[in-house]
Amino acid sequence: MKTMVNQIKNKIWSLLICLLVLLSSCELDDIQDPNNPSSGSIETNATISELQNLLDGIQAAMRNEYGIYFDGVSVIGREVYRFSGSDPRYTGELMGASSGILDAGAFYTQNTYNARYRVIKNCNILITAVKNTKAALSDEQRKALNGLSKTIKAHELLMAFNQQYDNGIRVQVEDPDNLGPFLDKAASLNAIAALLDEASADLKLGGVAFALKLGKGFTGFDNPATFLKFNRALSARVNAYRENWDGVNSSLLESFINENGDFKTGVYYIFSKSGGDILNEVFYPLNASGEVRLAHPNFITDSDANDSRVNKAKKRTAPTTSNGLTSEFDFALYTTNTDPIPIIRNEELVLLQAEYYIQKGLTIDAVRSLNIIRNAAGLADYSGASDKDGLIRELLKQRRYSLYGEGHRWIDMRRYNKLAELPIDRAGDDVWTQFPRPANEN
Repeated sequence: MKTMVNQIKNKIWSLLICLLVLLSSCELDDIQDPNNPSSGSIETNATISELQNLLDGIQAAMRNEYGIYFDGVSVIGREVYRFSGSDPRYTGELMGASSGILDAGAFYTQNTYNARYRVIKNCNILITAVKNTKAALSDEQRKALNGLSKTIKAHELLMAFNQQYDNGIRVQVEDPDNLGPFLDKAASLNAIAALLDEASADLKLGGVAFALKLGKGFTGFDNPATFLKFNRALSARVNAYRENWDGVNSSLLESFINENGDFKTGVYYIFSKSGGDILNEVFYPLNASGEVRLAHPNFITDSDANDSRVNKAKKRTAPTTSNGLTSEFDFALYTTNTDPIPIIRNEELVLLQAEYYIQKGLTIDAVRSLNIIRNAAGLADYSGASDKDGLIRELLKQRRYSLYGEGHRWIDMRRYNKLAELPIDRAGDDVWTQFPRPANEN
């Protein structure tokens, strides 16, 4: 009962936050609730202001429960320890200890899953509203907004899949009274890839500008042509998960990959201290107590000398211990509570390019791509084994340090069947393969 009450409170709080974000905008007209709009009024004949408010709500809600998602995948992936004075499940259930199972009704399962499907629902509403509105939108503008909505929808489905894995996910959820089936793992990824391809085709017919405004997190990717590059970047990631290596390459060629560009270029979740907005929940001050996130000790001990990426962890003034776990390093990827969190960025694309080359047996190109990453981190050129297994080990290490704290380590080790290589810190601990299907889906 306590878990159910907390879930209801968290849901209400998330909805209130998103509503306040939207109501704080002086440029837009109000609607009843952008995160749970009246399908009768919005889908039938929405005004431009109502469409804009709905898109604003979608972007705001993409950030909801990200802190819980982060803790789940990062604790299981042994990137961080999450110490909490109020909830021992972070060092118990998530690390395979305590009850010995993950709870299908727990906040770490249901909150994140439900948050993703709320965004998906609103993307579906936006697609229908754009189709039916009598507002002065050209066919090109409607196509562009369809491509935008489908891309965000695909991203949210992928986030749900990342935790559900072999359980699969529902993709057809447009009609809440007639939900589609749970697809298996392969079919789930295929459906996400197909949705991204549909969105790509729409964006290519979408003209030169969106009829609605995107937020600051999409700066540089805020018209159909540049948003398409974001879409194709996501497609490259999904195709890597599908082991469709030619698909990885073709998607990268249309993405924003730039070997000589800023590795930070990409699309981000944005936070602020403005009234009604939310802060970066993953940030904690250095040397905090009570509620803390710590770097797993192996992040330091496994690193190469002079690797500048190790600065994503900072040594504490004193080690801290909880439930038999100890670390002397804070997780320090973010330095303030308004730092943006990447959705996807250029450094990941260069690593996906290296992965494509490795899988296709293009050793010289693979090593060249890996050296771009290594050199940027202050490391010398790669001189290890040049066989496929050796290059995969090197790729996973570079992904570990380049993408540390961005939610990839557990997924990467899982897709290469290497979860058994993640550290077991205490007798009785385990590394989970996936989260349970949420209780409200059973």
